[in-house]
Amino acid sequence: MTEKKERQRFSKEENLIQIIKFSLFSVSAGVIEAGSFSLLTNLTDWSYWPRYLIALTLSVVWNFTLNREFTFKSANNVPLAMLLIALFYAVFTPVTTIGGQLLSNLGLNEYLILGGTMALNLSTEFLYDRFVVYRGSINTNERAKREKIING
Repeated sequence: MTEKKERQRFSKEENLIQIIKFSLFSVSAGVIEAGSFSLLTNLTDWSYWPRYLIALTLSVVWNFTLNREFTFKSANNVPLAMLLIALFYAVFTPVTTIGGQLLSNLGLNEYLILGGTMALNLSTEFLYDRFVVYRGSINTNERAKREKIING
């Protein structure tokens, strides 16, 4: 007989706090992405797509690390969580890289393209992380356990 995992339930306040934390960490990842994109734009003559891919990779690693520890407070299997994130980006990255390059070729401002992809990334990745990557493991790390003891 297989055990059915109990579904985690969160109050509106807990959900709002998750959204706020995720958004703030995503903004910091966006600063990393925009900064590295700008640096590569000014220091290289590369086309849009390699600058975007490098900048995106740096921001993903940053965002994954912070959100896993502080937003979702997950103790789940790190390699599995990374694999699930990689699957998200296996779809997101080609779509936004190819789409961004096409829009750039049409003459659209590359920073406008980058801003649009960052906004799309924030909203879709939050939902994916919340309901796929960290589903069933939110508030299970040592930080969450200590907070539960302190807060009663």
